[in-house]
Amino acid sequence: MKYILLFAALGWFLPSRATAQVPAALEEYVQLGLANNLSLKQETLGIANATENLRQARALFYPHVTFAPTYSLAAGGRRLQFPVGDLLNPVYKTLNEMTQSDRFPQIENVDVQLAPNNFHDTKLSIQYAIYNPEIQYNYLIQQNLLSAQEARKYVVENEIRFAIETAYYQYLQTLEAVHIYETSRNVLNELVRLNQKLVDNNVQTKDAVFSAEYERSRLEQQQAEASRNREVAQAYFNFLLNRDLNSSIRVDSTVLSQTSADQLTPSGELASLTEQATHNRQEFRQLSHSLEAAQNAVRLQEMAGKLPSIFVGINTGFQGFGYTFSGQAYAVGQLGLTWDLFKGYERKSKIQQARIQTYVLQTRQQELEKQIALQVNQAYYDLIAAREGWQATVSGLSKAEQYFRMIDSRYRNGSVLLIEYVKAQNDVLTARLQQSVSRYDLLIKYSLLQKTISTPN
Repeated sequence: MKYILLFAALGWFLPSRATAQVPAALEEYVQLGLANNLSLKQETLGIANATENLRQARALFYPHVTFAPTYSLAAGGRRLQFPVGDLLNPVYKTLNEMTQSDRFPQIENVDVQLAPNNFHDTKLSIQYAIYNPEIQYNYLIQQNLLSAQEARKYVVENEIRFAIETAYYQYLQTLEAVHIYETSRNVLNELVRLNQKLVDNNVQTKDAVFSAEYERSRLEQQQAEASRNREVAQAYFNFLLNRDLNSSIRVDSTVLSQTSADQLTPSGELASLTEQATHNRQEFRQLSHSLEAAQNAVRLQEMAGKLPSIFVGINTGFQGFGYTFSGQAYAVGQLGLTWDLFKGYERKSKIQQARIQTYVLQTRQQELEKQIALQVNQAYYDLIAAREGWQATVSGLSKAEQYFRMIDSRYRNGSVLLIEYVKAQNDVLTARLQQSVSRYDLLIKYSLLQKTISTPN
């Protein structure tokens, strides 16, 4: 019975979903990750183990045939002694005298060793359960647990899919961040060159060159941090795929084309999405089969306490002293039943225990419904907020770039201070980074909502 609760508890709140429309390269990585993931392999082995348990339960419906020969040698021990000769021989002697014949022979007293010596019992035993509720309901329970294990695999599979998608988007964001820093570094390199030229022409003082070089060195430090984040993201993504951490990752150019207001929006109203999740989430299927297993466990205990188990059997073979087989054949048929009439209220306690586990699973089912509704609610509004945030960063970047172009032109004409130029350049850098983060955050939030509500594989 503890396995019923185990299957219900595992992956209780893990979301599940079908394959969303993802870029081709990412989908290839997802399939590779599902094929190589060690956790998923463990779930596959769990299904194989549950399948074997079901086969073992099914085997109990068939007759049990056993070939069991035995041969015994014995010496000493207890003996059966009975003076039958002393009792009957005087009577037989008198009868012979009276009849003038030898019709009544003299007999020996009985003196037999109880442990059989040079004795064999070569038999074939066949036993078949005509009615046994424990066999019947144990088979149903194993079916339920197998179905729960299969649902558990889908839960883990869909969680792994989402983890791979998230890691892929995060890796692409780190690549973009490195590119943004590189672009900004080129701008500062141009600023250093420009200031040096102005100094050479006695238009600007030397401190302008030092200030620009300082800004460049500060940016190089940030660029180094971005490169480190890229390496970490690459290693984590490869870890999820169970391959070498330094393996290269193919970039799918279609990812950015998905970041549009029309594509990355909720596919329905919140109420309909919640209902869809309630019908499709694999956790409900897993918990439902676990609940069926618990209910069958209740029926098992109830039926086993009310009715007896009935079986038929036959033993046939050879039995006797010495392996002669001549005149030693025998066959014994059996029809029997077993019925626990009283076991100190053990059966009653087991019934109550099985009912308690059913109540626990029913309570978990109610809580799971609320948990799923909360997950959909959070994912729904997170996606809306991420979409609005991304649109705001797009607008902000456009304005920051326009402002920088104006400042750059005015700085080259000597009508803007260096500090204003640096501030405008930093604003563009910040706006680009914010837009990059918001873009991939939007992709992740969309993937999360799809995972939370969509149809299982």
